[in-house]
Amino acid sequence: MKKRIWIVISTMALLLAACGDDGGTATTEAADDGGAATTAAAGGDGETINIVANPWTASGLNAEIAAQLIEAELGNPVEIVAIDENTMFTGLSDGSLDAVLEVWPSGVVEEEQAFIDDGSVVDIGELGAIGKIGWFTPQYVIDENPELATWEGYADPEVAAMFATAETGDNGRFLGTDPSYSQYDEAIIANLELPFQVVFSGSEASTVAELDARVAAEEPILMYWWTPTAAVAAYDLVNVLLPEYNEDCYADPAAIDCDYPEDVLTKYASAQLAEKAPNVLTFLEAFTITTEDQLSMLPAVEIDGEDAADVAAQWIADNEDVWSAWLAAQ
Repeated sequence: MKKRIWIVISTMALLLAACGDDGGTATTEAADDGGAATTAAAGGDGETINIVANPWTASGLNAEIAAQLIEAELGNPVEIVAIDENTMFTGLSDGSLDAVLEVWPSGVVEEEQAFIDDGSVVDIGELGAIGKIGWFTPQYVIDENPELATWEGYADPEVAAMFATAETGDNGRFLGTDPSYSQYDEAIIANLELPFQVVFSGSEASTVAELDARVAAEEPILMYWWTPTAAVAAYDLVNVLLPEYNEDCYADPAAIDCDYPEDVLTKYASAQLAEKAPNVLTFLEAFTITTEDQLSMLPAVEIDGEDAADVAAQWIADNEDVWSAWLAAQ
Protein backbone atom coordinates (compact mmCIF):
# COMPACT_ATOMS: atom_id res chain seq x y z
CA MET A 1 0.00 0.00 0.00
CA LYS A 2 1.82 3.14 -1.22
CA LYS A 3 -1.02 5.68 -1.35
CA ARG A 4 -1.03 8.20 1.49
CA ILE A 5 -4.37 8.44 3.30
CA TRP A 6 -5.09 10.94 6.07
CA ILE A 7 -7.62 10.36 8.82
CA VAL A 8 -9.14 13.80 9.33
CA ILE A 9 -11.30 13.21 12.39
CA SER A 10 -10.12 12.15 15.84
CA THR A 11 -11.91 9.57 17.93
CA MET A 12 -12.66 12.13 20.62
CA ALA A 13 -14.07 14.50 18.02
CA LEU A 14 -16.27 11.67 16.78
CA LEU A 15 -17.59 11.03 20.24
CA LEU A 16 -18.16 14.69 21.02
CA ALA A 17 -20.05 15.03 17.75
CA ALA A 18 -22.11 11.99 18.66
CA CYS A 19 -22.91 13.51 22.02
CA GLY A 20 -24.03 16.82 20.57
CA ASP A 21 -23.45 20.40 21.65
CA ASP A 22 -25.65 20.60 24.73
CA GLY A 23 -23.67 18.66 27.30
CA GLY A 24 -24.10 15.18 25.89
CA THR A 25 -27.68 14.95 24.61
CA ALA A 26 -27.84 13.38 21.17
CA THR A 27 -30.23 15.25 18.89
CA THR A 28 -31.13 14.43 15.32
CA GLU A 29 -33.09 16.05 12.54
CA ALA A 30 -35.97 14.58 10.61
CA ALA A 31 -35.07 12.32 7.67
CA ASP A 32 -37.35 12.77 4.69
CA ASP A 33 -35.89 10.03 2.51
CA GLY A 34 -36.92 6.90 4.33
CA GLY A 35 -35.89 5.54 7.69
CA ALA A 36 -36.92 7.03 10.98
CA ALA A 37 -38.55 10.45 11.32
CA THR A 38 -36.48 11.72 14.20
CA THR A 39 -37.19 14.11 17.06
CA ALA A 40 -35.00 16.28 19.23
CA ALA A 41 -34.00 14.65 22.49
CA ALA A 42 -36.05 17.16 24.49
CA GLY A 43 -39.19 16.07 22.68
CA GLY A 44 -39.36 12.58 24.16
CA ASP A 45 -41.78 11.80 26.97
CA GLY A 46 -39.94 8.84 28.51
CA GLU A 47 -36.95 8.48 30.83
CA THR A 48 -33.61 9.74 29.52
CA ILE A 49 -31.47 6.84 28.37
CA ASN A 50 -27.69 7.02 28.84
CA ILE A 51 -25.80 4.98 26.26
CA VAL A 52 -22.05 4.41 26.45
CA ALA A 53 -19.73 5.32 23.59
CA ASN A 54 -16.18 4.06 24.11
CA PRO A 55 -13.31 5.88 22.38
CA TRP A 56 -13.27 3.89 19.15
CA THR A 57 -15.22 4.61 16.00
CA ALA A 58 -17.48 1.57 15.84
CA SER A 59 -18.67 2.08 19.42
CA GLY A 60 -19.70 5.65 18.60
CA LEU A 61 -21.58 4.52 15.49
CA ASN A 62 -23.45 1.79 17.38
CA ALA A 63 -24.47 4.27 20.06
CA GLU A 64 -25.59 6.86 17.52
CA ILE A 65 -27.79 4.40 15.60
CA ALA A 66 -29.43 3.22 18.82
CA ALA A 67 -29.90 6.79 20.08
CA GLN A 68 -31.56 8.05 16.91
CA LEU A 69 -33.96 5.12 16.78
CA ILE A 70 -34.83 5.22 20.49
CA GLU A 71 -35.64 8.93 20.27
CA ALA A 72 -37.61 8.61 17.04
CA GLU A 73 -39.50 5.38 17.65
CA LEU A 74 -39.74 5.00 21.43
CA GLY A 75 -39.92 8.64 22.52
CA ASN A 76 -37.09 8.53 25.05
CA PRO A 77 -34.44 11.26 24.98
CA VAL A 78 -30.93 9.81 24.80
CA GLU A 79 -27.57 10.99 26.05
CA ILE A 80 -24.48 9.39 24.52
CA VAL A 81 -21.84 9.27 27.23
CA ALA A 82 -18.19 9.21 26.13
CA ILE A 83 -16.36 7.02 28.66
CA ASP A 84 -13.56 4.48 28.51
CA GLU A 85 -14.13 0.77 28.93
CA ASN A 86 -12.27 0.62 32.24
CA THR A 87 -14.65 2.94 34.09
CA MET A 88 -18.05 2.27 32.54
CA PHE A 89 -18.97 -0.81 34.61
CA THR A 90 -19.36 1.20 37.81
CA GLY A 91 -21.89 3.46 36.07
CA LEU A 92 -23.75 0.50 34.62
CA SER A 93 -23.88 -1.09 38.05
CA ASP A 94 -25.26 1.98 39.85
CA GLY A 95 -27.69 2.86 37.04
CA SER A 96 -26.13 6.17 36.02
CA LEU A 97 -25.37 4.47 32.68
CA ASP A 98 -28.02 2.33 31.02
CA ALA A 99 -26.29 0.31 28.31
CA VAL A 100 -23.12 -0.33 26.34
CA LEU A 101 -23.48 -1.88 22.91
CA GLU A 102 -19.96 -3.10 22.15
CA VAL A 103 -18.03 -4.97 24.82
CA TRP A 104 -14.95 -6.99 23.86
CA PRO A 105 -15.09 -9.99 26.25
CA SER A 106 -11.31 -10.45 26.24
CA GLY A 107 -11.00 -7.03 27.86
CA VAL A 108 -13.36 -7.68 30.79
CA VAL A 109 -11.19 -7.94 33.88
CA GLU A 110 -11.96 -9.59 37.21
CA GLU A 111 -13.16 -6.38 38.89
CA GLU A 112 -15.60 -5.74 36.03
CA GLN A 113 -16.78 -9.35 35.92
CA ALA A 114 -17.79 -8.94 39.57
CA PHE A 115 -20.56 -6.52 38.53
CA ILE A 116 -21.86 -9.10 36.05
CA ASP A 117 -21.64 -11.88 38.63
CA ASP A 118 -23.57 -9.88 41.25
CA GLY A 119 -26.37 -9.18 38.74
CA SER A 120 -26.10 -5.38 38.74
CA VAL A 121 -24.89 -5.49 35.11
CA VAL A 122 -26.70 -7.88 32.76
CA ASP A 123 -25.74 -9.48 29.48
CA ILE A 124 -28.31 -8.44 26.85
CA GLY A 125 -26.99 -10.53 23.99
CA GLU A 126 -24.42 -10.54 21.23
CA LEU A 127 -23.96 -7.42 19.10
CA GLY A 128 -23.54 -9.43 15.90
CA ALA A 129 -20.05 -8.25 14.92
CA ILE A 130 -16.91 -10.30 15.48
CA GLY A 131 -13.75 -8.53 16.63
CA LYS A 132 -10.10 -9.53 16.58
CA ILE A 133 -7.32 -7.65 18.34
CA GLY A 134 -3.78 -8.47 17.38
CA TRP A 135 -0.41 -7.38 16.05
CA PHE A 136 -0.48 -5.75 12.63
CA THR A 137 2.07 -4.61 10.07
CA PRO A 138 1.69 -3.40 6.48
CA GLN A 139 1.83 -5.96 3.68
CA TYR A 140 4.98 -4.38 2.20
CA VAL A 141 6.87 -5.27 5.42
CA ILE A 142 5.93 -8.94 4.93
CA ASP A 143 6.73 -8.81 1.22
CA GLU A 144 10.26 -7.59 1.97
CA ASN A 145 10.73 -9.80 5.04
CA PRO A 146 8.53 -12.94 4.81
CA GLU A 147 9.73 -14.16 8.21
CA LEU A 148 7.86 -11.26 9.81
CA ALA A 149 4.51 -12.89 9.09
CA THR A 150 4.93 -14.70 12.44
CA TRP A 151 6.19 -13.63 15.85
CA GLU A 152 9.39 -15.70 15.62
CA GLY A 153 10.72 -13.32 12.98
CA TYR A 154 10.75 -10.47 15.50
CA ALA A 155 13.12 -12.27 17.90
CA ASP A 156 16.17 -11.29 15.86
CA PRO A 157 17.80 -8.12 17.31
CA GLU A 158 18.78 -7.03 13.80
CA VAL A 159 15.14 -7.20 12.76
CA ALA A 160 14.07 -5.34 15.90
CA ALA A 161 16.52 -2.58 14.98
CA MET A 162 14.49 -1.95 11.81
CA PHE A 163 11.59 -0.87 14.04
CA ALA A 164 13.68 1.08 16.58
CA THR A 165 13.18 4.76 17.38
CA ALA A 166 15.17 7.21 19.47
CA GLU A 167 12.83 6.42 22.34
CA THR A 168 13.40 2.66 22.22
CA GLY A 169 17.16 2.58 21.60
CA ASP A 170 18.31 -0.86 20.48
CA ASN A 171 14.84 -2.34 20.93
CA GLY A 172 12.20 -2.24 18.26
CA ARG A 173 9.16 -0.08 18.86
CA PHE A 174 5.81 -1.77 19.26
CA LEU A 175 3.17 0.93 18.80
CA GLY A 176 0.36 0.72 21.31
CA THR A 177 -2.69 2.98 21.17
CA ASP A 178 -4.95 4.62 23.76
CA PRO A 179 -3.63 3.32 27.13
CA SER A 180 -7.22 2.81 28.34
CA TYR A 181 -7.77 0.03 25.80
CA SER A 182 -7.33 -3.58 26.89
CA GLN A 183 -3.77 -4.38 25.78
CA TYR A 184 -1.49 -7.25 26.83
CA ASP A 185 1.41 -6.53 24.52
CA GLU A 186 3.94 -5.71 27.23
CA ALA A 187 3.36 -9.15 28.78
CA ILE A 188 3.39 -10.92 25.40
CA ILE A 189 6.66 -9.25 24.41
CA ALA A 190 8.31 -10.00 27.76
CA ASN A 191 7.14 -13.62 27.89
CA LEU A 192 8.14 -14.34 24.29
CA GLU A 193 11.49 -12.62 25.01
CA LEU A 194 11.25 -10.29 22.04
CA PRO A 195 13.59 -7.26 21.81
CA PHE A 196 10.73 -4.76 21.55
CA GLN A 197 9.34 -1.98 23.74
CA VAL A 198 5.70 -0.85 23.82
CA VAL A 199 5.22 2.87 23.18
CA PHE A 200 1.66 4.16 23.52
CA SER A 201 0.49 6.64 20.91
CA GLY A 202 -2.20 8.03 23.22
CA SER A 203 -5.24 7.60 20.98
CA GLU A 204 -6.69 5.80 17.99
CA ALA A 205 -6.27 8.92 15.87
CA SER A 206 -2.61 9.29 16.86
CA THR A 207 -1.96 5.66 15.99
CA VAL A 208 -3.48 6.13 12.56
CA ALA A 209 -1.51 9.33 11.98
CA GLU A 210 1.74 7.50 12.77
CA LEU A 211 0.68 4.57 10.58
CA ASP A 212 -0.09 6.97 7.75
CA ALA A 213 3.35 8.58 7.99
CA ARG A 214 5.15 5.22 8.06
CA VAL A 215 3.17 3.86 5.13
CA ALA A 216 3.79 7.00 3.09
CA ALA A 217 7.54 6.46 3.58
CA GLU A 218 7.25 2.65 3.29
CA GLU A 219 8.96 2.28 6.66
CA PRO A 220 8.45 -0.66 9.05
CA ILE A 221 5.82 -0.41 11.76
CA LEU A 222 4.49 -3.05 14.17
CA MET A 223 1.38 -2.11 16.10
CA TYR A 224 -1.62 -3.05 18.19
CA TRP A 225 -4.75 -2.88 16.05
CA TRP A 226 -8.02 -4.68 15.50
CA THR A 227 -10.73 -5.63 13.06
CA PRO A 228 -13.24 -4.50 11.97
CA THR A 229 -11.71 -1.10 11.13
CA ALA A 230 -11.36 0.82 7.89
CA ALA A 231 -7.59 1.10 8.39
CA VAL A 232 -6.98 -2.62 7.81
CA ALA A 233 -8.04 -2.38 4.18
CA ALA A 234 -6.91 1.22 3.65
CA TYR A 235 -3.34 0.49 4.72
CA ASP A 236 -3.23 -3.16 3.63
CA LEU A 237 -2.47 -4.39 7.14
CA VAL A 238 -1.55 -7.99 7.92
CA ASN A 239 -2.32 -9.72 11.22
CA VAL A 240 1.01 -11.11 12.49
CA LEU A 241 0.66 -14.68 13.75
CA LEU A 242 1.31 -15.07 17.48
CA PRO A 243 1.22 -18.37 19.40
CA GLU A 244 -2.34 -19.69 19.24
CA TYR A 245 -4.76 -18.38 21.84
CA ASN A 246 -5.95 -20.67 24.62
CA GLU A 247 -7.86 -19.94 27.83
CA ASP A 248 -5.05 -21.14 30.10
CA CYS A 249 -2.74 -18.57 28.53
CA TYR A 250 -4.96 -15.78 29.90
CA ALA A 251 -5.36 -17.23 33.40
CA ASP A 252 -2.62 -14.89 34.65
CA PRO A 253 -2.45 -11.55 32.78
CA ALA A 254 1.23 -11.14 33.66
CA ALA A 255 2.07 -14.51 32.07
CA ILE A 256 0.25 -14.06 28.72
CA ASP A 257 2.38 -15.31 25.85
CA CYS A 258 -0.19 -16.05 23.14
CA ASP A 259 -2.49 -14.31 20.68
CA TYR A 260 -5.58 -12.31 21.54
CA PRO A 261 -8.80 -14.32 21.21
CA GLU A 262 -11.45 -13.75 18.60
CA ASP A 263 -14.12 -11.67 20.34
CA VAL A 264 -17.84 -12.20 19.83
CA LEU A 265 -18.85 -8.65 20.71
CA THR A 266 -21.47 -8.38 23.42
CA LYS A 267 -23.99 -5.86 24.82
CA TYR A 268 -24.55 -5.11 28.50
CA ALA A 269 -27.13 -3.08 30.39
CA SER A 270 -27.74 -1.87 33.89
CA ALA A 271 -30.06 -4.23 35.76
CA GLN A 272 -32.10 -1.13 36.61
CA LEU A 273 -33.03 -0.54 32.96
CA ALA A 274 -35.67 -3.29 33.12
CA GLU A 275 -37.72 -1.15 35.50
CA LYS A 276 -36.66 2.27 34.20
CA ALA A 277 -37.54 1.68 30.53
CA PRO A 278 -38.51 -1.93 29.71
CA ASN A 279 -39.37 -1.05 26.11
CA VAL A 280 -35.86 0.34 25.59
CA LEU A 281 -34.33 -2.76 27.13
CA THR A 282 -36.34 -4.97 24.77
CA PHE A 283 -35.20 -2.85 21.82
CA LEU A 284 -31.53 -3.03 22.84
CA GLU A 285 -31.76 -6.79 23.32
CA ALA A 286 -32.93 -7.04 19.70
CA PHE A 287 -30.37 -4.48 18.42
CA THR A 288 -27.72 -6.12 16.21
CA ILE A 289 -24.96 -4.71 14.02
CA THR A 290 -22.93 -7.16 11.95
CA THR A 291 -19.27 -6.98 11.02
CA GLU A 292 -20.38 -6.15 7.47
CA ASP A 293 -22.62 -3.34 8.77
CA GLN A 294 -19.69 -1.81 10.62
CA LEU A 295 -17.33 -2.14 7.67
CA SER A 296 -19.90 -0.41 5.47
CA MET A 297 -19.92 2.64 7.78
CA LEU A 298 -16.39 2.90 9.16
CA PRO A 299 -14.63 4.28 6.04
CA ALA A 300 -17.03 7.23 5.85
CA VAL A 301 -16.01 8.33 9.36
CA GLU A 302 -12.41 7.15 9.59
CA ILE A 303 -11.27 8.02 6.06
CA ASP A 304 -13.74 10.52 4.59
CA GLY A 305 -14.17 12.46 7.84
CA GLU A 306 -17.96 12.39 7.90
CA ASP A 307 -19.84 12.97 11.13
CA ALA A 308 -20.87 9.80 12.95
CA ALA A 309 -24.42 11.07 13.42
CA ASP A 310 -24.80 11.60 9.67
CA VAL A 311 -23.36 8.19 8.83
CA ALA A 312 -25.68 6.55 11.35
CA ALA A 313 -28.68 8.42 9.93
CA GLN A 314 -27.83 7.22 6.44
CA TRP A 315 -27.51 3.63 7.65
CA ILE A 316 -30.93 3.95 9.29
CA ALA A 317 -32.42 5.33 6.07
CA ASP A 318 -30.94 2.46 4.05
CA ASN A 319 -31.82 -0.36 6.44
CA GLU A 320 -35.40 0.06 7.62
CA ASP A 321 -36.02 -3.64 7.08
CA VAL A 322 -33.27 -4.40 9.61
CA TRP A 323 -34.17 -2.00 12.41
CA SER A 324 -37.93 -2.40 12.04
CA ALA A 325 -37.42 -6.00 13.17
CA TRP A 326 -35.80 -4.70 16.38
CA LEU A 327 -38.95 -2.67 17.07
CA ALA A 328 -41.18 -5.65 16.27
CA ALA A 329 -39.79 -7.30 19.40
CA GLN A 330 -41.75 -4.77 21.51
